[in-house]
Amino acid sequence: MNDQLQDEPRVTAFPRIDDYGFISDSEVTALIAPSGAIEWMCLPRMDSPSVFGAILDRSAGSFRFAPDNIAAPADRRYIPGTMVMETSWRSGEGWATVRDVLLVGPWRHQQPGRSAHRRAPTDYDAEHILLRIVHCETGQIQFVLDCQPAYDYGRARAMWEYLDSYHLAMAGAEGVDLPLRLTTDLRLGLEGSRAVARTLLKSGDTRFCALSWGSREAPETVEEAGERLMKTVHHWRHWLAVGQFPDHPWSAQLTRSALTLKGLTFAPTGAIVAAPTTSLPETPGGERNWDYRYTWIRDSAFALWGLYTLGFSWEANDYFSHIINLAESAKDMQIVYGIGGETDLTEHTLDNLRGYDNAGPVRIGNNAFRQRQHDVWGAALDSVYLYARHRDQIDAQTWPLLRWAVKSALAVWREPDQGIWEVRGKPQHFTSSKVMCWVAADRGARLARIHHDFERAERWQGAADEIRADICTNAVDSRGVFTQCYGSTALDASTLLIPLVRFLPPDDERVRKTVLAIADELTVDGLVLRYRTNETDDGCAGEEGTFTICSFWLVSALSEIGEKYRAKQLCEKLLGYASPLGLYAEEIDPRTGRHWGNYPQAFTHLALINAVMHVVRDEQVELRIALGGESVAPRLDDATLTGGYIHI
Repeated sequence: MNDQLQDEPRVTAFPRIDDYGFISDSEVTALIAPSGAIEWMCLPRMDSPSVFGAILDRSAGSFRFAPDNIAAPADRRYIPGTMVMETSWRSGEGWATVRDVLLVGPWRHQQPGRSAHRRAPTDYDAEHILLRIVHCETGQIQFVLDCQPAYDYGRARAMWEYLDSYHLAMAGAEGVDLPLRLTTDLRLGLEGSRAVARTLLKSGDTRFCALSWGSREAPETVEEAGERLMKTVHHWRHWLAVGQFPDHPWSAQLTRSALTLKGLTFAPTGAIVAAPTTSLPETPGGERNWDYRYTWIRDSAFALWGLYTLGFSWEANDYFSHIINLAESAKDMQIVYGIGGETDLTEHTLDNLRGYDNAGPVRIGNNAFRQRQHDVWGAALDSVYLYARHRDQIDAQTWPLLRWAVKSALAVWREPDQGIWEVRGKPQHFTSSKVMCWVAADRGARLARIHHDFERAERWQGAADEIRADICTNAVDSRGVFTQCYGSTALDASTLLIPLVRFLPPDDERVRKTVLAIADELTVDGLVLRYRTNETDDGCAGEEGTFTICSFWLVSALSEIGEKYRAKQLCEKLLGYASPLGLYAEEIDPRTGRHWGNYPQAFTHLALINAVMHVVRDEQVELRIALGGESVAPRLDDATLTGGYIHI
């Protein structure tokens, strides 16, 4: 593709990826375009086929609730401390505000078979209702409702029918067992696959609509709708109140990242999806389009670190239990699973969808589940170690799985694999994979000592020392820099994990040279690439943008090696690239600031938490030194931050 053509602005029917809003009830998610249309929503789970899929094809279904003939809102935001979105509209002298929410209410199930929950239920549960409320503040404004579901990724045509009233209708499709009920105080018209309504709102008017797909009854009046919205607001703020956030200007970014991670958590199992979307391209018109609606084992250690650090122990423990359950039921550890523990994620392409801004193919499933990626063992053992340190114990069910994981890592560490980036080219001896096998042996040895199994601890520590020696012999180039893989001179951002997992101390000269080489040579306008595509056989054509998680890793790594001012500068820059609603996709084009790839991405927000906490810690340490060791404000517990990503 001609890079010059990519730089030229052009008219497109698709909003920027980073202009979408994200809402969730921790079972279902939705993306809302600036126009007020829901353009991505999968039911009845976040990995199910889409009902609204216009983000991937303008004919694949949407649900607009907004002023007529106005596409650009005056303002968009979240109600503070919540996943409730608020959009302000202006039309002439008329001003109206729309609130969009996936309702959460009191737990109501009495029998286990009525719920998909495997984790211990909380006092709240998803109500399986999308609620949209509009209030006219001043003047008057013409308002429309246009709900066009398209079942099964747009492959099954929806048909509407009235349910004894102009205010209640049901949609269905042949061969799809998912009836949708639309309840509203507007008068509905049914036009085939569309349910439409329009009204002139005057100052003080409030109207609502509710789309439901479960057994819970939707609100029938605007007063009830408002009450249930406020109960959901209370739920999110109650959840957030458990967190421990530093008194710092960047606390808002930490708060939004925490809420986003909670929204990406599938509450029934505790799994965290990498992203709620599929096939949003990593470059304009590119083919690097993947389905991220699954849970990756490698995310586990990063997720536990972030959740424990911010005080969300319940979610961390639920996620750990999910990982343990997967390991218990598996003959071998996959790198990625379905959010319900599914193991077969066979990849397919959807030829009926043209893709976001015509960037095909659209994929569902992810063939990476078949790959061998040796870093999975280190991520799993890191999770166990974090959990054990937090709980001051190793559960009886965990110890046999721990032994199995270490044994598996030691059996494969000498072999090539597809690496952390899941390259679809020839397997290589990737440095980061070897490092994570070292993590498996090192954490296994630490855990064995906690378990008072000193003979096994000594044996595993010896294996860890052997792996480290092999890496330091074969993965360091003539400059003293860690490279992407054995025998290569290419740089790879995954080696930024070396100081974060404590493979070597931050003051080791090889670590310092590696971090600075990546900062100076593997960046575009200061943002980090995963690798140079012309130096890596990743099995895909074309270029890719800078990986935001790698840029946040660089912040943390710079902090670790003592480049604290440079770390803060980069962190400030990255926070400035956030979407208008504080969200991040997988990649950022530093020339335009546009986000690319699936959105919002959990891994990016986890890396943000780690990077911000590094900078905050640096500032607090500097302040205490300046004050002669005294602190004038509440500070973070340094002990929890001394191990990069890991408590050591």
